[in-house]
Amino acid sequence: MHGNTCLSTYSGNVMEVVEITYFSDVLCVWAYVAQARIDAVKEKFGDTVRIEHRFCSVFGDTARKITSTWKDKGGYDGFNSHLRQVAGRFPHIMVHSDIWLKTRPLTSASTHLFMKAVQEENRESAVTASQSAPSIFDQVMWAFRCAFFKECRDISRWDVQCEIAESLGVDIGAIEERIHSGIAFARLAADYQDADKMRIEGSPSFVLNEGRQKLYGNVGFHLMDANIQELFRAPHTDEASWC
Repeated sequence: MHGNTCLSTYSGNVMEVVEITYFSDVLCVWAYVAQARIDAVKEKFGDTVRIEHRFCSVFGDTARKITSTWKDKGGYDGFNSHLRQVAGRFPHIMVHSDIWLKTRPLTSASTHLFMKAVQEENRESAVTASQSAPSIFDQVMWAFRCAFFKECRDISRWDVQCEIAESLGVDIGAIEERIHSGIAFARLAADYQDADKMRIEGSPSFVLNEGRQKLYGNVGFHLMDANIQELFRAPHTDEASWC
């Protein structure tokens, strides 16, 4: 993570930008739930909070994960029931009734690879763009999640990824180039390795204050807000946060 060195404005005062490294897996329902909280953070803090989206591997091998983790809890049927129960608790999301029954993506890694290529393509324009405005990366990421959870589409497939991304204006040729050159693989490998080094427990995980604070799982907006506010109050790295 980069140090908090840039200056911006929030509530009329000059202060440092708070940087958040956000790890998620595209097939994780809790990351799907968390998007509304991320949007709320962007709406409240604007460019004074910079969120860097990275990936961790939770559903790298979905068949192994579900058949082992849910072996004594109903397998795919049990996992399907769990996801529908989660959706029932959060009215801002929708989950298809046949999720993991009708469609079973083999891995999240292929989607993560595609998204790292999108992120690399988007990197230059993101330097000058507002952090609070949805980037093409944000748009494609959300479209992939909705395609899987709401529409029960297999987003691990290249043809599905291309169809969704192209509809949002993504240059598929540029994506292919970044995959074929190896840069997307390198960026994804770095994400997975850094997730291990930072001891990321799962998806979603938010890392703040240069690794000193980690928020993991179903984290509410008020908790995120409190941690961010504390970093605005005491932004220097030699001060401990009480959140």
